[in-house]
Amino acid sequence: MPSNAILEQKQKAVAELADLIKASVSGVIVNYQGITVEKDTAMRKALREAGVKYMVVKNTMTGRACEMCGYDALKANLTGMTAIAISENDAIAPAKILKEYDEKIESFHIVAGYVDGNVLDADGVKELASIPSKEVLVAKFLGSIQSPIYKFAYAIKAVAEKEEAPAEEAAPAEEAPAEA
Repeated sequence: MPSNAILEQKQKAVAELADLIKASVSGVIVNYQGITVEKDTAMRKALREAGVKYMVVKNTMTGRACEMCGYDALKANLTGMTAIAISENDAIAPAKILKEYDEKIESFHIVAGYVDGNVLDADGVKELASIPSKEVLVAKFLGSIQSPIYKFAYAIKAVAEKEEAPAEEAAPAEEAPAEA
């Protein structure tokens, strides 16, 4: 039986992980078995640059933290060599980065995840990864807003040019008979 000090450390670690999960917008659980050190280092760097926290935590501790946050359904996926990637700001970043490695490395797999309070299976996480980034979505939205404005501006310009053109043509026609 573990000592009280060890139990307290584990409880503190579970509480800290639960706080991270509660404060996050999304998370992805992966089975990282078979990844090389080189690829793992590159993946961790990409996750860090995107503001994603990637941790290898014991499955029992991750399961307890998930229970504390209301993600009980994730416990069924915590078997084997698992890690969790948590993002506090960008809901798509962990899914997008980890999907790349899921496709590249045969033994590396996305297992499950969560976003905005909903638990996702592996297919749901991969679907989430296919969503364009926030910057791309904002650019598309702004482009779609600007398009009607530009069309309206061109229509007004065409109407204004059309109204100016007959006035210019009518003036020389009126002057010609006055000279004769």
